[in-house]
Amino acid sequence: MVATNITWHDGAFTRDERQKELGQKGLTIWFTGLSASGKSTLASALEQHLVSLKIAAYRLDGDNIRFGLNKDLGFGPEARTENIRRIAEVSKLFADSTQIAITAFISPYISDREAARKLHDQAGIPFVEVFADAPLSVVEERDPKGLYKKAKAGEIKEFTGISAPYEAPVNPEIHVKTHEVSIEEGVQIILDYLRQKEYIPQL
Repeated sequence: MVATNITWHDGAFTRDERQKELGQKGLTIWFTGLSASGKSTLASALEQHLVSLKIAAYRLDGDNIRFGLNKDLGFGPEARTENIRRIAEVSKLFADSTQIAITAFISPYISDREAARKLHDQAGIPFVEVFADAPLSVVEERDPKGLYKKAKAGEIKEFTGISAPYEAPVNPEIHVKTHEVSIEEGVQIILDYLRQKEYIPQL
């Protein structure tokens, strides 16, 4: 049942005032890609680099979130959509507080990612989609958790890239081919974009 007897309460600060006081712009950086494409590795390295620059950033990782907030969700299409809906809302809150929210989720459906983008657009919060791109043959070879092997053996149902679809971004803000660049080079590509857009300070 949807609650109807609720009222939105504005805070004492506008977003612009908060950003001015804290000296930082909030936004969401949304990593998407197949399992083992390098999303989480890139996201973690980016978070580490931003924090080392004294920029408040926080990473929301697909696996980690399923230990808590989304532990009640499975991996069917409807559950995947709800998974992404919740994360879009959480990342928007982080970004609204002037932090840089970094999300690393397979988020296989274009419609779900577009819904996340729309949520941010409506709130006036920047949304940066990063496609961590690696061919299926490469991620199958990496397979650090042995998931592709299990999926091909039928031990894991509805596994993205094998028995469930992955819809690649058509026009992401940033496209990192993780099989062609190092982690450091991938992070630099993202930092260059963020500085170009003036989301973070220049060096």
